[in-house]
Amino acid sequence: MNPLLKKLQPYPFEKLRVLFKGIEPRAGFTPISFGIGEPKHPTPTLIRDAVINALDGLASYPATLGSEPLRAAIAAWVMQRYGLESVDPATEVLPVSGSREALFALAQTVIDSRTKKDAADAAEPPIVLCPNPFYQIYEGAALLAGAEPYFVNSDPARNFACDYSAVPDHIWARTQLLYVCSPGNPTGAVLTLENWRELFALSDKHGFVIASDECYSEIYFDETNPPLGGLEAARLLKRGFERLVMLSSLSKRSNVPGMRSGFVAGDASVLKDFLLYRTYHGAALSTVFQRASIAAWQDETHVRDNRAKYLEKFQTVTPMLADVLDVRLPDAAFYLWANVAGTGLTDTEFAARLYADYNVTVLPGSFLARSAHGTNPGEGFVRIALVAGNEECVEGARRIVEFCRSLRS
Repeated sequence: MNPLLKKLQPYPFEKLRVLFKGIEPRAGFTPISFGIGEPKHPTPTLIRDAVINALDGLASYPATLGSEPLRAAIAAWVMQRYGLESVDPATEVLPVSGSREALFALAQTVIDSRTKKDAADAAEPPIVLCPNPFYQIYEGAALLAGAEPYFVNSDPARNFACDYSAVPDHIWARTQLLYVCSPGNPTGAVLTLENWRELFALSDKHGFVIASDECYSEIYFDETNPPLGGLEAARLLKRGFERLVMLSSLSKRSNVPGMRSGFVAGDASVLKDFLLYRTYHGAALSTVFQRASIAAWQDETHVRDNRAKYLEKFQTVTPMLADVLDVRLPDAAFYLWANVAGTGLTDTEFAARLYADYNVTVLPGSFLARSAHGTNPGEGFVRIALVAGNEECVEGARRIVEFCRSLRS
């Protein structure tokens, strides 16, 4: 067996299952889960109809490159969303089977674990830099590519942005891939243009690829101020897409996680090698879902309606929870990143007792992070995914408020 598999840690939800083992929630409370970031809003009718109308595509093998109409639809969306003058659908766009699959596979394409940048690094594996807390796929992708993950802690004083200036130069020299997540999971933080300027300069100096995970980019609260994207930052800084790719998905934007439909866009040379890898990897997007994805990317009405539903929930729930926890509206995405230290409980104790007493599930922040540089930046926080309907989210928030107040009595 591949010995690198032994380096993988249990997924956060497996850790949560172990944490809750043996706990029987108090009777009288229906279960409410804020634990998993799975959209619960109804799938738009236009996408459901498009799937039905494309069922004849089940008789055909899907092309790894994706259909020309789909690549054209994605390129048009990217240009419109980020104000880009040109995106070549033939070379700068690649449909994928959801951003999760592509985030993992990209590392297998980019990382060269056999070569070192100089003689001083001869005994050292390449580095994949990750934010901390982070989406665990980044770590697994790095380890199975033969690289070493290096975690850059988010800082509450910097609106949970990572301090990349604190990364030693010898680490940057070994870095081959940098994962960024903007809007961030779990904090919702969005990279600023100055953040991007710093990262591009580092990439230019050290030659690493930047993978910008932007699957939450369409969940935000101000229609006049959508989150900045990596390709957009490149345009604003008057540079090309060299060593930069962004990944996006329909899962959150259009409430179709079961379609596993997304794309990668950016540096044509990176995508050329990524396409070669994926041709053997065998993860082509279903022809049925390719055709349905065209309908999704070409419509913004359902996306605005989706944002309005999240805004209503956040505007209602955030003030309720702010009365008992240290929490505020994020920049974007559908998570509240709540500091529970004031309750006197650790994040795991808080999650376990809330589940036992009120049958509400939240995810301990320490499960979403690693101890790095003397601290686990997720400790003392819980992630609350406001993915259910408004009434369920409000009821869950009411129970959390009651639970926190009971701790004071």
